[in-house]
Amino acid sequence: MFSWCTFVYPWCPSWLLLLAIKSGLSNATTKAAKDTKSFIWAVANSTRRQLRKLQGGMVLVKRVFILAIAGLIVLFGSCSKKTPTLNLLVWEGYADPSFVHAFEEQYHCKVSASYMGSSDELTTKLRGGSAGIYDVISPSSDVATSIAAAGLAEPLDLSKLPSYSQLSPKLTTLPLVKLDGKVYGVPFMWGPDPLIYDTTVFPTPPESWTILWDPKYRGKISVWDDLSTVYMAAQVLGYDKPDPAQLYNLSDEQLDAVKKKLLELKPNIRKMWSTGGELTNLFQNHEIVAAMGWPLMTNQLRKINFPVGETIPKENTTGWIDHLMITAGSENKELAYKFLEYMIEAQTQKKVTDVTGYTPANPHAAQFMTPDEIKSLHLDDVDNYQKRLYFWQNVPRRAKYNEIWNEVKAAQ
Repeated sequence: MFSWCTFVYPWCPSWLLLLAIKSGLSNATTKAAKDTKSFIWAVANSTRRQLRKLQGGMVLVKRVFILAIAGLIVLFGSCSKKTPTLNLLVWEGYADPSFVHAFEEQYHCKVSASYMGSSDELTTKLRGGSAGIYDVISPSSDVATSIAAAGLAEPLDLSKLPSYSQLSPKLTTLPLVKLDGKVYGVPFMWGPDPLIYDTTVFPTPPESWTILWDPKYRGKISVWDDLSTVYMAAQVLGYDKPDPAQLYNLSDEQLDAVKKKLLELKPNIRKMWSTGGELTNLFQNHEIVAAMGWPLMTNQLRKINFPVGETIPKENTTGWIDHLMITAGSENKELAYKFLEYMIEAQTQKKVTDVTGYTPANPHAAQFMTPDEIKSLHLDDVDNYQKRLYFWQNVPRRAKYNEIWNEVKAAQ
């Protein structure tokens, strides 16, 4: 893209030097001008003083001064323009260069991503004053509602998102990001919290989450440093029956039982992971044999030919719907809208799926997939697959859940 900055700026020293000579600017004054912009002002001021002494100097003063001001306008108006930067706070895999680079090229901008390790980390940062630092966030279904209610996200103008109509109605009709008739987020990706395992240790998929408590795997298990581990233990205890929503509304008595169950698991835990890369390394280094994880890690391990398997045990599992939101404090809202639209377009959704292994919110992405890819993402039988996932919901007593989880982590 042509820029006056790239054309004019290299010549700035030459024509300014000429002005300096003609106006009688001293060498000391010239050296004192540390940069081109200050030099322009020095030339202009000196020119006015010197040329007033000359016959007809006023005409020359005007001409030279106008020329100097014109140069200043060029430098300030063109050369000072910066490439706009869109700042993200998202889950791992949501800003991969394989699809973000094309957006940067198309809109002549830079995308800068920070990654979060849990939903609580996201909300803590936003409530701590970071809502103005980031432009786009990707909250999951357990905190999306509270973020909207707290005024931390911008209500969306759906007319600026043409691809919104292509998104799965099963996802867009949920109340997770709706408040007072306004929509605060767009469904982006969804998926499970599966049991991931080393197939050299488990030739057949483990049938139950209880395998994690087996004493023979002492020090060989990993769990996520997140409330999802609390939900999983509650499932093992049967608190999802008959209503899975109970997982997100546990009583004090039930939470105490969950805490006891998790304390029994601690001898088997090699490490609690907080990032996808951390869990991938634990498997790769053969430090663990099984863990609760994300399809992202399964995808990463398969790409390096690690013998990995993924399953949903008989107790079923929790799942999540990640949304893209624009923060209320964003100063790049128009660019943020363009990013949301780009990310929910079918072709981009396919590219995100290639990186993460997650299921796209836009089912039209299937047109870019092979039959095997469609099957592996359960796009051929979404209804039955989703029956096995208990999508995260808003947790009214989240502080109490975190208190229990922190006590488990602190216990020796």
